[in-house]
Amino acid sequence: MVVTAPGDLVVQRPEGLYCPPGDFYIDPWRPVDRAVITHAHADHARVGHGHYLAAAPAEGVLRARLGEITLQTLPYGQAITHHGVTVSLHPAGHVLGSAQVRLEHRGQVWVASGDYKVAPDPTCAPFEPVRCDVFITESTFGLPIYRWKSDAALYAEVNAWWSANAAAGRASVLGCYSFGKAQRVLAGVDASIGPIVVHGAVRPLNDAYRAAGVALPPTALVTEVADKASLRRALVVCPPSAVASTWLRRFGEVDTAFASGWMQLRGARRRGGWDRGFVLSDHADWPGLQSAIGATGAQRVIVTHGSVPVLVRWLQDQGLQAEAFATEYGDDAVEADAAPEATPGAGSEAPAGGAGPAA
Repeated sequence: MVVTAPGDLVVQRPEGLYCPPGDFYIDPWRPVDRAVITHAHADHARVGHGHYLAAAPAEGVLRARLGEITLQTLPYGQAITHHGVTVSLHPAGHVLGSAQVRLEHRGQVWVASGDYKVAPDPTCAPFEPVRCDVFITESTFGLPIYRWKSDAALYAEVNAWWSANAAAGRASVLGCYSFGKAQRVLAGVDASIGPIVVHGAVRPLNDAYRAAGVALPPTALVTEVADKASLRRALVVCPPSAVASTWLRRFGEVDTAFASGWMQLRGARRRGGWDRGFVLSDHADWPGLQSAIGATGAQRVIVTHGSVPVLVRWLQDQGLQAEAFATEYGDDAVEADAAPEATPGAGSEAPAGGAGPAA
């Protein structure tokens, strides 16, 4: 664990990660007066704070998920000063509007990464390495086993699966989290294969992405599909919990798949009861974590959540000062639960069948 030193720009408090000179929190998990939010996933952006600061591209998704909040936004790279602390937000490459928080005070520079990935993603701004003295990093997939394949190879697999199902007259039901993963899937698949149907929990996030200028193919709710026979060729994008609900009966015979970094684990697909698993994550894999941390030039690294001990030990073996913060972030996104067809709900969601958190 971290041994706090006088002058540290970020410390642990019961409410979350706190900046003492600035008197604000980063992704707090208890209600606070001032919160800097790295992204809109529910384990990082919670209701109840007095004032929110986030990157400008996150505004739509934050309002879609949190409702009426007092929100101040900053363009990426633009700095403000609060109580002598200079704050700027920089792309994290995780989901739309995700940001790293750069803090500068009395010659020190700290960066809190939030969640991030370094792989290309057309639905959000790419990860930007930020030089700093201290880097606070996630470690969701901080084990050497996690190494992602290219999007080209991955989506070739998804498209082949969908095409084969369409030819056999059954719907292709792809379980993935409503914010971030669903939009990344939609941006990557070949929409010429058949119609695309989305769950009601996915629709408002798609709207927010489109409003932010992200290109997504046409989609419809199942209630909006006039030609019900076409559902047998459809790709159905829905939260994992919807796969275990009566909602799925509308599609007749289906083949189910789950898109998650956890699908790289042997046995995860079988335990979850999925017909197919696709290894797709919005977090950095093991080489991505290594490259991102190295690019910061930080000599001190604080690891927050995921496979913390392994990454801390590896960093120490590289000659860095490495420690850990205890946080209440999930090992991955805590999602809004599957909701009625037209109304996204709130609360936590585990993947149907217990496949593990989505990533």
